[in-house]
Amino acid sequence: MKAWTKGDRVVQPTYGPGTLVEVNEHHTVIDFDEHGRRVFSTRLVVLQATNEPAPAKAPRKRATKAKPKEPKEAKA
Repeated sequence: MKAWTKGDRVVQPTYGPGTLVEVNEHHTVIDFDEHGRRVFSTRLVVLQATNEPAPAKAPRKRATKAKPKEPKEAKA
């Protein structure tokens, strides 16, 4: 079994190409190009190396704070 490292580009049969985000003895986390982030058991996951570059992803937008609501006027 190949020792994978963070940042390696891989292909998984079900989800396709992705980038390894975290690898340890228990879990392997892969950020797939089209399917997002998935967690696998390191002992069971089947991966193949690939030279396909990662697609350019748009930077995530920061969340904006909600504007405070104006208090309603009480009716007399």
